[in-house]
Amino acid sequence: MTTTQVLSNATFSEVVNGRRSVRNYDPTFKISKEDMTELLTEALRAPSSSNVQPWRFLVIDSQELKDKLLPIAYNQQQVAEASAVIAVLGDLESYKLVETIYNRAHEAGYMPEATKDAFISRTTQMYSSLPPDVARKIIYTDGGLVSMQLMLSAKARGYDTVPMGGYDAEKFLEAFGIGERYIPIMLIAIGKAAKEGHPSVRLTVDEVVRWNDFTL
Repeated sequence: MTTTQVLSNATFSEVVNGRRSVRNYDPTFKISKEDMTELLTEALRAPSSSNVQPWRFLVIDSQELKDKLLPIAYNQQQVAEASAVIAVLGDLESYKLVETIYNRAHEAGYMPEATKDAFISRTTQMYSSLPPDVARKIIYTDGGLVSMQLMLSAKARGYDTVPMGGYDAEKFLEAFGIGERYIPIMLIAIGKAAKEGHPSVRLTVDEVVRWNDFTL
């Protein structure tokens, strides 16, 4: 039985509590394209506004390209050592795939044709006319949701991750030929830990949660 098969039986609580931000990776360990595809497929189940799914991904697993990314990410060693770095991007024109999404929903029997046509018309019109700041806010929210789901899926499969916001976004877009249509959300290094991530503490529920009346 493989590590992935063993961990597939882990409880959600074990996955959540076992996840750490890992910065030291085994550079000899490589995640197969098949397993990465399955992991990303699970991540894509994350919710998004109107199911528009504005996330796009660039998987960088070539050593040459990871080394190219290294100085752009301020020489954080996990970029070069991890099995891959996944760039999570947001598509400012994601509404152009709304017709595809809702047609598939109709074909799967999830909605009648009239509802599908109404959703396509309404959603396309609304998202294509959003003010830029509103569109970006939606994309960043949805991008955060899919990123967390990706990291939990990775942990359930026995892999480790670390989300990264410390990189030169403009240089990254230029170096990898990514057009203005896309905005960078974060980078996620993924692989097998060579050293466990540091344990961390969290504020308690009593410190951050209020019931029915928000007074902190």
